[in-house]
Amino acid sequence: MKRLSCIIAVALLAGCNVHSKSGDDDKVNINADASGQIAFDVPFAKGQVKVPSGWMHNGNFDIDGVKLMPGSQVTGFSLDAHDKASVVNMSFTAPASPDAVRAYFLDQFRKKGRDVAVAGDSVTGKSKDGSPFTIQVSPAGSGSNGMIRIEDKD
Repeated sequence: MKRLSCIIAVALLAGCNVHSKSGDDDKVNINADASGQIAFDVPFAKGQVKVPSGWMHNGNFDIDGVKLMPGSQVTGFSLDAHDKASVVNMSFTAPASPDAVRAYFLDQFRKKGRDVAVAGDSVTGKSKDGSPFTIQVSPAGSGSNGMIRIEDKD
């Protein structure tokens, strides 16, 4: 999870509105939305950047090799890391019903040997490194909206 934090932070800092910070705060916070607005607060800088809207729609996101359902699009993400813990939230849209999206994730995680279950409108489980995750899926038009939450404690 720390590696993901560093990669995202470095990528965001190129060509953006950055203000230097002082102190020894180890907190990292990054938020991005589908319109291309990205805000970040890292130990050495705080700022905002605007990238083309839709830049993350084809994001290559996976948990233990399980990717989003084909045809899905990433619509936003946030990262909050401090006190040796981090939480990643990622929103997405999918072209299928919530039941079909949940069934897709159950099938894919089980093929990877992960112990997952459906709890209400969500798929829950733990990654191979023990980080708990929740994939909440709700109806939206002819498809679904989803939110993935991954927690990690070092």
